[in-house]
Amino acid sequence: MQHVCVYCGSSPGARPEYAAAARDCGRLLAERGLTLVYGGGNVGLMNVLADAALAAGGTVIGVMPRHLIAHGVAHQGLSQLIAVDSMHERKKAMADRADAFLALPGGVGTAEEVLEVFTWLQLGLHRKPVGLVNVAGYYDGLLAFFRHMHAERFLKAEHLQMLLVASDSAALLNQLTTFVPGYVGKWLDRAETNAVG
Repeated sequence: MQHVCVYCGSSPGARPEYAAAARDCGRLLAERGLTLVYGGGNVGLMNVLADAALAAGGTVIGVMPRHLIAHGVAHQGLSQLIAVDSMHERKKAMADRADAFLALPGGVGTAEEVLEVFTWLQLGLHRKPVGLVNVAGYYDGLLAFFRHMHAERFLKAEHLQMLLVASDSAALLNQLTTFVPGYVGKWLDRAETNAVG
């Protein structure tokens, strides 16, 4: 694992713990010699994350659509800022560069991004670890919803167990490092021998 893609909010959120977690994550990535790949922003938790990694001597790659760069929200001090034409290209460029995915607290965009790469893992489209830093129980509701999906037979227990969760970045980074990818057929109501992902 050399490059870690981190998704997080473009807002600082309501609790100081969120910014503290972003700062801790950025610092830890740099201290462990891991390159941060993120959305390239200079706002909210994104800015805190990138600044912390850079201050600790880390390498930070930002990926941002040109229309957002034009709005002045791109971080100007990154190791590399990659400009793309769309949000779809942004997500692909980030995913292609990543060896692992981590989500700090964030809004709809953060949720959409991490759920997409979790879906890809579930489908066997990649074998990279995906995890949530559940700061102050931020993701408790989402995890409860996943358990509800499982209870209602829309999500296999084996797939739910693929999603790594920890309350702090250090613990989650340790899990990402030791993750052993596997593949379990996607379809709940078909024989595994007939499953196509």
